[in-house]
Amino acid sequence: MNRTLTSIAAGLAGLLLLTACGGGGGGDPLAAPAGPPAADGVIRVGSEQFAENQLLGEIYAQALEGAGVTVERRFAIGSRETYYPALLDGSIDVVPDYNGNLLRYVVPEATESSPEEVYTALEAALPPELKLLEQAVAENKDAFTVTKAFAEANKLTSIEDVVPLCPTITFGGPAQFAERSYGIEGMRKNYGCEFAGFRPLDVGGPLTVAALRDGTIQGADLFTTDPALPANDFVTLEDPRNNFPAQNIVPLINSTKVTPEVTEALNGVSAALSLEDLVELNVQIGAEGAKSDAEIAKAWLAEKGLA
Repeated sequence: MNRTLTSIAAGLAGLLLLTACGGGGGGDPLAAPAGPPAADGVIRVGSEQFAENQLLGEIYAQALEGAGVTVERRFAIGSRETYYPALLDGSIDVVPDYNGNLLRYVVPEATESSPEEVYTALEAALPPELKLLEQAVAENKDAFTVTKAFAEANKLTSIEDVVPLCPTITFGGPAQFAERSYGIEGMRKNYGCEFAGFRPLDVGGPLTVAALRDGTIQGADLFTTDPALPANDFVTLEDPRNNFPAQNIVPLINSTKVTPEVTEALNGVSAALSLEDLVELNVQIGAEGAKSDAEIAKAWLAEKGLA
């Protein structure tokens, strides 16, 4: 079962990077068209083309329906290059987004990294047609990941704790980690961490997972919501100096569709959505014989008292 979960996790992680964490690339030839603007009184909920974001879209949709709002679903409409213009022209009304990559889409030169800094910068940078509602604590971002055994043996809870061990650690992750601002240079600049070596592997996929599990590497760049973490007893180290930019889940909405009912429903989801919840939701998506997104969303909303 663990091998099954790990394989699923690797696939999900790749999808997460290509969309949520990658910030989008060119066009989306398979994206579902949004269509003309929804009718008055109707909220059209969109999502990106990967499992986590589509489930979040379903959670938003059911929360709004529970508040008496009429909803249309337009999931898997594509990357930010597709849905951001659709939000501007009103053909999509709201999507679950990731604050760090959204900020860097709107302001490519942005350097803010903490959740609060990113949110404040986004509020200032968005055009008047768009509005942020409250962001969740839950986020899907890169993280310094170790095995539970390594963390316990060395009493590690934070990247600061691991700094004295850095000269003995081989770190693994995508080749781009060597060049990115939060990668090798970021670890050196923000923590004074000089690794013994860096092993270029895949993007949160089976090579990185296997190398961390078998001890070929002692630290890895994996995503905070990857089901491979609980499946393999991996531990995400805290990042008190915000080396890895925030990627909190936040409702991005067309300003004309902001009403007290909509705001209360979606802010309620954000207030309830923890990182642990998001990891567990991803595990459920990838589980053998998984329930539908609608069933998973309904159960989570009921558990949180939001049904």
